[in-house]
Amino acid sequence: MGFCQLLKKASLAGAFFVPAIWLSVAQAQVFCPAPAALARVEVQRVVDGDTVRLKDGRSVRMIGINTPETGRKGRPDEPFAVAARQRLQALVDASGGRVGLVPGRERKDHYGRTLAHLYGANGENLEAQLLAEGLGFQVGVAPNVDLVTCQQAAENRARKARLGLWRQSPVKTVAQLKRSGFAVVSGRVSKVKRNRGGVWIELQGSLVLRIAPALASQFDAATLNGLQGRTIEARGWVQDRSRRGGLKNGQARWLLPLTDPGMLKSTR
Repeated sequence: MGFCQLLKKASLAGAFFVPAIWLSVAQAQVFCPAPAALARVEVQRVVDGDTVRLKDGRSVRMIGINTPETGRKGRPDEPFAVAARQRLQALVDASGGRVGLVPGRERKDHYGRTLAHLYGANGENLEAQLLAEGLGFQVGVAPNVDLVTCQQAAENRARKARLGLWRQSPVKTVAQLKRSGFAVVSGRVSKVKRNRGGVWIELQGSLVLRIAPALASQFDAATLNGLQGRTIEARGWVQDRSRRGGLKNGQARWLLPLTDPGMLKSTR
């Protein structure tokens, strides 16, 4: 059964109404096609836009994508959080509730969830499909970075077409950071330094990017040295160091650890 037929079947079953613009993007190009050997698993429920619960009891956190958070502890849903969850549900339903699963090099996260890539019945990578429709952010976290290039291409497709999250730029300045959590941040590099703690890329406005010593070899040293004075874009999970009992004199409030070169790019 073709992709169009599968989606039509899902819609007829009442799973989700898929906007025409999403369909056109999904059909236009296949990003990150499935490997030849693929284990199939049965989905019990879709938790949110990047997490599913399997019937065998495992919770699976999809690799390479971070979707907006659904509301917790009194907070409202982030923009496109519900759309991402509904779209993932539609993709799972279109595959008859069974998806292909490829575990990551690192198989568990610190919450005990299985880290894996998921594929629909048509062989298309579900993370890439959501990224191509602007329903999540691409993020490469070492060592699970095998699909970074093709997932970046999927996100770039949505970004250029201004779909979903990219309809209005979600990129924040350092001054706009208000709390810990995932963010895409743009700023000018004031200093790049190295010490026993790794590589530190300081941005104007109290944000520092850190590359741990064990990961420094994954980054091109000449590229890092050339960042001073340039405007860059970084993405990942921002930490508020002021909540750890106060900042040392001159220490940036915000810290963003980098684990893969795909989390950092120079914009000008």
